[in-house]
Amino acid sequence: MLNQRISQKLLQKLSPQQIQLMKLLQIPTANLEQRIKEELEANPALEEGDGDSEELPEIDLDINDNDPPAVEEEDQPSEEEDTTQNDEEFDIQDGPDMSEYFADDDGEIAEYKIADPNAYHDPDNDKKTIPVSTTSTFHEYLEQQIGLLNLDERRKQIAMHIVGSIDDDGYLRRDIDTLSDEVAFRLNIQCSPAEVEEILSQIHKLDPPGVGARSLEECLLIQLRRKENKTYFTELAIKTIEQHFELFAKKHYEKLARALDISDEALKDVVDEIIHLNPKPGSNFSGGGGEQYIIVPDYILTNNGGELQLSLNSANAPELRISAHFREMIDHYKKSKDKSKQQKEAMLFIKQKIDSAKWFIDAIKSRYHTMLAVMQAIMDIQKEYLTTGDETLLKPMILKDVAERTGLDISTVSRVANSKYVQTEFGTIPLKFFFSEALSTDSGEEVSTREVKKILSELIAMESKRKPISDEKLTQILRQRGYNIARRTVAKYREQLNIPVARLRKEL
Repeated sequence: MLNQRISQKLLQKLSPQQIQLMKLLQIPTANLEQRIKEELEANPALEEGDGDSEELPEIDLDINDNDPPAVEEEDQPSEEEDTTQNDEEFDIQDGPDMSEYFADDDGEIAEYKIADPNAYHDPDNDKKTIPVSTTSTFHEYLEQQIGLLNLDERRKQIAMHIVGSIDDDGYLRRDIDTLSDEVAFRLNIQCSPAEVEEILSQIHKLDPPGVGARSLEECLLIQLRRKENKTYFTELAIKTIEQHFELFAKKHYEKLARALDISDEALKDVVDEIIHLNPKPGSNFSGGGGEQYIIVPDYILTNNGGELQLSLNSANAPELRISAHFREMIDHYKKSKDKSKQQKEAMLFIKQKIDSAKWFIDAIKSRYHTMLAVMQAIMDIQKEYLTTGDETLLKPMILKDVAERTGLDISTVSRVANSKYVQTEFGTIPLKFFFSEALSTDSGEEVSTREVKKILSELIAMESKRKPISDEKLTQILRQRGYNIARRTVAKYREQLNIPVARLRKEL
């Protein structure tokens, strides 16, 4: 049975302003400038300039659609008079003309439509455009070389399609049958897999050597076979890749030496031939086209005689204020004795824009204060590291530690730490670098896991490459130094450092 009833619920919902503030906290300094420009374009009440602490007067608006405009009887126009002219006189005398904000067309011809294009103009007023690189991309570089191959027009089209299927590393990830079907479907050219294979062999002649390979073995073989001055060790390297690639990849050097029937010294020369090849021929292309990421620090940290000084990078965040023109409109409206309905509607529009501008200015200020508070708390915890640059002095720190010091919510601290960087004398460091879990020592002291990782990487860097240290041995060394750690934890930290197992670190 359906029934209706009234109930009260207590819900916590985020206002649109709070959501926008959280988004502002997440924006790094590099993107903040664009966000401010968008707001400046959308809100005419906002402009760049030094902030003004003067409070704007309150606007008392009482708009009623049923009320006539507040105009005295002697000022009301007669039926014979032109009402449009009186309206214009009223706007000029008693209030600001807001028609430009509401009229669809003012009837005037824009200046740019009648300006003489040959007339003299100030070159300083020209648009400043960012220079664009005109260097060719990796695929354009390959396509330019296709014209040098001895191919007819039909085969050139097939070769261009194959080149378009090569990835940025220089590898062809599609099989021959798929390429044959794509050529028939997209180019309407009937081409057998054998012909595609033949054209691909021509592409293997392009630079850089190894481009168009379908596997690492094929990539290395192409480079070895294209060597001009082949030696005895080059031939052995080709044989190694063709017949014993798995032994070479897994670094089973004793078995490989027996399979090739050569000495350890000769095997070292063979391995040198292979390791000096380029496993990703497309990665070294310097013709441009690749994206370059420039890190803009959000904080600047300086060390003056052991005293850390923190400042926000505000180069891309100009000072904002309420437009002076909108202030004049408010003053004019307050001084006006008779206020028409149209003026009140105009003031309502102005008030909405001013309120939005005030909120945005306050949100930017709140962002700055929050960012400073979070970074200051990080500085207090990690002062020893920020003073010396020694990673072993990093203290264990999680988001909760910073939240307790600042009085902020953990989610707010997370948003500030996300995609933010601090410029120090040791380099530009992401804020996430300072956060790490704790690990107990034999003495009961808690140390940062980054300290253990630092020691682990130093031990591996100093090991003998002929006889690398196993994870079990690394665990024993760390325990001797007082770190209570398990072997599987050592393996996990080694993988996080992108360090392979001992067998793959072995060298001749």
